Formats: sequence, structure tokens, C-alpha cells
Amino acid sequence: MNFNAKLCLTCGTLSAAISVALGAAGAHALANLPELSQSWFRTALQYQQFHAPGLLVAGLLADRLASRWITAAGWLMIAGTLLFSGNLYLRSLADFHALHAVTPFGGGAFILAWLALALGVLKR
Repeated sequence: MNFNAKLCLTCGTLSAAISVALGAAGAHALANLPELSQSWFRTALQYQQFHAPGLLVAGLLADRLASRWITAAGWLMIAGTLLFSGNLYLRSLADFHALHAVTPFGGGAFILAWLALALGVLKR
């Protein structure tokens, strides 16, 4: 199995596990947070949970179809999770807003990841 496939599969499984842990912890800890912080946390969790299986798909495809587009899709999903979900977690849980301007770049990375995945499949 190539490096990119292993990276996507590893990051996908870890991201899924982390999202379950954060979801469980958040169910108890969110009650004391302001409504806006709760909303940011739920959005971060939803996008992380949606893209963890996406990383698994990218990893499985990267193992079967050698494609720079599929490789790019995996890296973009990782970047999107860190920039989008990671930033929203920081904003909601740590009241850290200094990096709020990078959140849209994470969302853009998610969109580009899915488009790259589609191109990788279509070109193979």
C-alpha cells in the first residue's frame, strides 16, 4: 500500500474516532457554552464526521488508482478538517478567534477535495 493511501486511511480512522470522542464529550460540556459556541462546535463535528469517511474513500481509491487527483483529494480533506473543523473547535471551546479568517479556506479545501476525487475517478 502506498504512502498516500496509508495516510488517508490512518487520518480517516483517527478523525472518525476523535469525532466520536468529541461528540460524546460535547454532549455533556456544551450545556454551559453560549448558543453560538454550541453551534460552532456542532458544525465542526458534523463536517469532521462527514469527511472522515471521505478520507477512507480517498485512501481506498489511492491504493487502487494511482492518481494525483485522488492524492490531492486526501490532502485537501486533511487540510479542510484542520482548518475548518479545528478552527471552529478552537472558537467554541477555547474562545480563540485569532484564526477565524482561515475557516473559509477549510471549507474551500473540502469542496476542492470532492471535486478532485471526482476528477481522479473520471480520469482513471
